[in-house]
Amino acid sequence: MGILKKIVEDNKFTPEDVPILEKKLFWEGPKRALNLERFSVLLFLSTIIATYGVLGDSTATVIGAMIIAPLMVPILATAAALVMGDRNRAGCAFLTVVAGVIGVITFAFICGAIHPKVISFTSNLQITARVSPSLTDLIVALASGIAGAYAVSRDDVADSLPGVAISISLVPPLAVTGISLSQGEFIAASGSLLLFITNFLSILLAGGLTLSLMGLSAASTQEMKEAIRRRSFVVIVIGVLLVAIPLSISSYKVARQSHLELQAKRVALRWLEQSNFDLIRIDADMNGLEIVISGSGPSPVLSEFGQALREKIKKNERIRLKILTSQIQRYSNESSE
Repeated sequence: MGILKKIVEDNKFTPEDVPILEKKLFWEGPKRALNLERFSVLLFLSTIIATYGVLGDSTATVIGAMIIAPLMVPILATAAALVMGDRNRAGCAFLTVVAGVIGVITFAFICGAIHPKVISFTSNLQITARVSPSLTDLIVALASGIAGAYAVSRDDVADSLPGVAISISLVPPLAVTGISLSQGEFIAASGSLLLFITNFLSILLAGGLTLSLMGLSAASTQEMKEAIRRRSFVVIVIGVLLVAIPLSISSYKVARQSHLELQAKRVALRWLEQSNFDLIRIDADMNGLEIVISGSGPSPVLSEFGQALREKIKKNERIRLKILTSQIQRYSNESSE
């Protein structure tokens, strides 16, 4: 606690620091139109890069979109305004975020609708990585919110903001949402939108608490509206807790599938010991368990594998097995356990 206290004391806001932070985060006065114009241009460009990075399944391209995406600024502006008890500023910053979100999803929807190639929602890693958020994403988002608030409040560490932008995904999940909606993949769309909402609420909560801990509210020259600040953060905490529910469910499903894959791999290796087949891969998802083997000669008996796997998992758990064998002539066996 002594180290944390020293860090807080070394980075305390003073009344002189507040105007500098306000100039960074709040687009007001004569330059408001220019700042909004720059925000729109950068958001449009990052949306193009993110959308086609997702469609092309290019990790490097998507990372490029994260670096230039400007959504972090109005989100942190919302958090700072809430800490200062300034409802008007918080409302303006929040509306900027909402407008940006709608714009990204709409553009990605159009791109997905006119894309000439088939969009895979099972093999495209940029899509699959963003449609099943888990508690891990919440933890990363909270840490990124702290880092973002700290970086934007201190000029000597502001260069770290691009790294923070890469660590927390804002535009790419919205791009996936638009693409998914264009293809009628509503489950994928809801999953990627949940990821964005998780990141958004986490930045508000963690970033706001960081700015508050650093004394922004006390240093602000504005009249404090404690009731507004308290109610706002209560709502944000409730929102984070609510999104934690589906994230927990998703984490459980991922953990279950990983456990099933591990058990199935061990059983499959023993099952194939006396045959001329080798295990290629095992994939578990909500539809069941798919096992790919390759070899020659008589295929191993599927029922033996099913029985051995049954002894390793819960007796009341139903698993659908699909075995794909690669021989001179390709064929598949399918069975329900």
